[in-house]
Amino acid sequence: MDTRKFYDITHREHVVCNPTSEEKLARLVELLRLPTDAQVVDIACGKGEFLIRLAEAYGARGMGIDMSPFFITDSERRLKARAPIADITFTQMNGADFKPDEPHSLDLASCIGASWVFGGHANTLEALISMVRPGGWVIVGEPYWQQEPSGDYLEASECAREDFGSHSSNAEAGERRGTELVHTIVSSKDDWDRYEGLQWFATAEYAHTHPDDPDLAEVVERVSKAKAAYLRWGRDTLGWAIYMFRSRSAA
Repeated sequence: MDTRKFYDITHREHVVCNPTSEEKLARLVELLRLPTDAQVVDIACGKGEFLIRLAEAYGARGMGIDMSPFFITDSERRLKARAPIADITFTQMNGADFKPDEPHSLDLASCIGASWVFGGHANTLEALISMVRPGGWVIVGEPYWQQEPSGDYLEASECAREDFGSHSSNAEAGERRGTELVHTIVSSKDDWDRYEGLQWFATAEYAHTHPDDPDLAEVVERVSKAKAAYLRWGRDTLGWAIYMFRSRSAA
C-alpha cells in the first residue's frame, strides 16, 4: 500500500508525529527565542505543529515541507485555524530537494525525526547547517540506542545496528561539524508509549470505521508486528531526543 496512506491512518490521533510530548515541544519553542519575522524551514514537517507554533510565538516566516499530501492538508487546515495571516507555506516535495534562496540565510532549519530524507543523521546535519546563518539554529530529532539491540529486535523492526548511534554520538556529530550543542530534549518512556499507543488506537478506530478498505489487512498486520516488537524489545532499547545545535557565529 501507499506509505503516505499508511502514516495518515496510523497518525490520525497525533498532534506531534514523533515521540515528543506537546509540553516538550512548547519548551523547545520557548528556548529558541527567535527574532521577529525569523526565516525558517521545517523538513518533513508532519502536521506542521512545530512551524505553526513558531509563527504563533515569533511571527516566523518560511516553509514546511513534507512528502505526504495528507499531512500537507492537515498542516494547511491547522494554520488557517490558528495563524491565518502567518507568512507560512506548506509544500509537498522531497525535503532533500529543498534549497533556500541563498545558502546560510535562514534563522532556523529543522528536520525532527526524518533523517532518512538526507540519508542519515550526519548528512542531515550537513544539509541543515548549510542553510542557516552564523548563530542560526539547527534542530534535529533522532533515535539512539539505549542498549545494544538484540538480533531478534533488529529483525522484527527491520532495522540495522548501524542505522542509529548513541545519544552521545548524535550530539558529537553536530559539534564535529562546527555547531554548538546547547540543549537536548530527551523522550521518556511515557512519550514513547503515547506515540506508539496512539498508532494502535488509530488503527483500531480505522478498522472499525473502514472494514472494507482493501489495505486494512496490511495496515493491521504492520501495526501488530510493530506493537509486538516495541513491547518486547523496543521500549527498553531505542531512545529518542531533539538536539538543539547553534551554528557558531563568524569570527
